[in-house]
Amino acid sequence: MFELKKTEGAARRGIFHTPHGDIETPFFMNVATAAAIKGGISCVDLRELKTRVALCNTYHLHLRPNEDIVYKMGGLHKFMNWDKPILTDSGGFQVFSLSKLRKIKEEGVYFASHIDGRRLFIGPEESMRIQSRLGSTIAMSFDECVENPAPVEYVRNSVDRTTRWLKRCQDEMERLNSLDETINKRQLLFAINQGGTYDDIRIEHMKTISEMNLDGYAIGGLAVGEPTEVMYHILDTVLPYTPVDKPRYLMGVGTPSNIIEAVYRGVDMFDCVMPSRNARHATVFTWNGIMHATNEQYKTDPRPLDPECDCPACRNFSRAYIRHLFKAGEQLAGRLAVLHNLYFYNSLMDRICMELDRGTFTEFRNKYSPLLAQKTEDWGNG
Repeated sequence: MFELKKTEGAARRGIFHTPHGDIETPFFMNVATAAAIKGGISCVDLRELKTRVALCNTYHLHLRPNEDIVYKMGGLHKFMNWDKPILTDSGGFQVFSLSKLRKIKEEGVYFASHIDGRRLFIGPEESMRIQSRLGSTIAMSFDECVENPAPVEYVRNSVDRTTRWLKRCQDEMERLNSLDETINKRQLLFAINQGGTYDDIRIEHMKTISEMNLDGYAIGGLAVGEPTEVMYHILDTVLPYTPVDKPRYLMGVGTPSNIIEAVYRGVDMFDCVMPSRNARHATVFTWNGIMHATNEQYKTDPRPLDPECDCPACRNFSRAYIRHLFKAGEQLAGRLAVLHNLYFYNSLMDRICMELDRGTFTEFRNKYSPLLAQKTEDWGNG
């Protein structure tokens, strides 16, 4: 499934072969929570934005429209008109974020819908069945994501339960893929490494799940409040114990600088709502750093958001016009900014792949990791 083409230090360049096409790695997954990118972005747009993979949210799709409706429509690919790979999360993160509305048991999690308060249940088998009905390319195992920091004994017990849940996910996925009525009989299953900020628990868990021979391995439970340096430390600690011949996925990360640093440490896959969420609030990522599109200095600025970008927004509209749209409360403002940010993230991954091909990624990292994390020189005070 995963072909490692070359390395530069710990950084990896490869191809991930999936039932819905090959993916050049490293790559970023654009988050289509409810089968659409927030900000009025369709899958027609995603093709122009160089999107390689879409990520959909199992929890939200289970609540509405429900996986059975998606199944009747032929699965997620047909439902949202997307022919490239789709990853569905397990619903675990969303369920566990409902800390006041859920109760964890060995069989799974009982929780209340954030929409109407209905009492619901999701366990490993239920998560696999929902994702199978959705027909995604990659299904994520059902796990518990604990807060950082958390007591060591709680984390250890949680990780042990997550491992037991993983075995149940694996067994159920094998059963589902054997059924005639299953949409994607080659659906892939990824394991998720947990362990909070405890090195020994992280390492022990990765060793255990690596022996189970899953299709890919994710690192979860990071970028949930801990300092960035701690996240990088965990990556440095656990990645050496991650299978070399399987794709590695850092869940929910992050800024352009975070992505560069994680690639440097050996990560292949990323997702984050940041590019679309920040764009809807006028925060734009550029090759010269971060800018806020509503700043006063852009009031009569004829330049595109990023002179180095050829996204649909930058090809056609000025900073002055986009600032006006935000100030006027026009929905087009958010759409244009989301188009730009998603294109920027996908272009960043293209650039990283190119630098790895050339053997110049380290120089690229040294320049752009700090540059993309700072405010642009012409940021202004707004």
